[in-house]
Amino acid sequence: MATQEPSPPSSMESNKPGFPKKILGNKLEDKHLCNCCHNILRRPFQAQCGHRFCSYCFNRTVSNGPQKCSACIKEDIFEDPTSILKQGCAFPDNAVRREVEHLPAACINENCTWKGTIKEYELNHEGKCEFMIISCPSCKEHIRFNEQERHNERECPERTLNCKYCKEPFHFKNIKAHDEICPKYPMICEGCAKKKIPREKYVDHIKFCSKFRTPCRFHVVGCDMSVEKEKIHDHERAYAYEHLNLLLTTSSGEKTKVAELGRRCTELEVKANTFENVVCVLNREVERFATTMEASNRQHKLDQDKIEALSNKVRQLERTVGLKDLTVAEMEGRLREMSATTFDGVFVWRISDFAKKRQDAIAGRAPAMFSPAFYTSKYGYKMCLRIYLNGDGTGRGSHLSLFFVVMRGQSDALLKWPFNQKVTLMLLDQSNREHIIDAFRPDVTSSSFQRPVSEMNIASGCPLFCPLSKLDGKNSYIRDDTIFIKAIVDLTGL
Repeated sequence: MATQEPSPPSSMESNKPGFPKKILGNKLEDKHLCNCCHNILRRPFQAQCGHRFCSYCFNRTVSNGPQKCSACIKEDIFEDPTSILKQGCAFPDNAVRREVEHLPAACINENCTWKGTIKEYELNHEGKCEFMIISCPSCKEHIRFNEQERHNERECPERTLNCKYCKEPFHFKNIKAHDEICPKYPMICEGCAKKKIPREKYVDHIKFCSKFRTPCRFHVVGCDMSVEKEKIHDHERAYAYEHLNLLLTTSSGEKTKVAELGRRCTELEVKANTFENVVCVLNREVERFATTMEASNRQHKLDQDKIEALSNKVRQLERTVGLKDLTVAEMEGRLREMSATTFDGVFVWRISDFAKKRQDAIAGRAPAMFSPAFYTSKYGYKMCLRIYLNGDGTGRGSHLSLFFVVMRGQSDALLKWPFNQKVTLMLLDQSNREHIIDAFRPDVTSSSFQRPVSEMNIASGCPLFCPLSKLDGKNSYIRDDTIFIKAIVDLTGL
């Protein structure tokens, strides 16, 4: 059974612009070209204006925000907002994609005979052609893909080799310079003809090599012969007469020079003594300076230790102050909450900056608000209100939603559960004419009215408490950008 040919990566995975037009074996059609890169479409997307783009080109175009379609502008058919390109306004054009994938294609690399469809080109040939011209990452020379290994190993002037003598790495172009300094490079002794002497041991070798030729000791007076070390004494005996003549020839002219040299040596000795005295003084100064520096360094280290200790103490104090600030802020919050708390089951909640808070709710920044807690008595049920200024659930966008929440209190163990007191919720008319009122008696089977096991139970109340239309325009429920919500808990039976 024939195996199914794998599909190219999805449009979201494409990270290349269109295929080069040269690979197409027949005449190009405009519908197969990207309106951005003007190459053959790769993963075509069609914008709402009707123009097609490669997935990569479209995503790159809209990556910095909505853009005007250049093709619409060029064709003088620009129309706002249809011709605005932005995320989500285009869809994969699978029909054109299938057409493109089945177009005949041929490799554009010289000497390559590959042919097939564009789909086969992308899957099996693109970026893998042995005749593809690439740039060597080291020397930047252009080479064929199938010659890359040979180039890297044998031809690249920037290739790195390891010296076969010292094993140190070096660039091929520096091979001659390295051979001149390689400590393991094999040398040949000019005297004994011994081979493969490492350069680092060559000097020691010629010191003791008896065959190595060295200048005669009388070369300073004119003997220009070089003699093997083992034959130096035979040379001096054989040429003793010639050496003596050289010495006598140079002695008369040298006497004057010797006298002059003696005088200069005396002067140099005097100067040397003076310099020695100066050096002694400088040495004493250096020793004194070194002692001072050592003392300064010790003091500096002590100062650094003190600074570090003080820095640690400052950081510790900053942490302590930070914790104190948090404690103070928490206590201030509790004091504000306690100042707003009531203990008779009646609570009036003042909500200021109503317009801003409603806009925050519409935008989803703060859809819900909780009131401070209030109680039925000092040791009674703990409760609060939750309001959605743009509605919640069935009332979202059309009503103001108001809910009642039973909270966990310190005296819950002394109270009767489930909570079964009638609750009345009110939006107060600030002209005292027509309050909006809703009341309910708790469903004792609901988890909202059982004894709380977390900070608060699930809110229960009125998702359709007040139509938002009543709060639009001029009304008596909003004054000075403020509304008042009132809750009354029936205390009968408590």
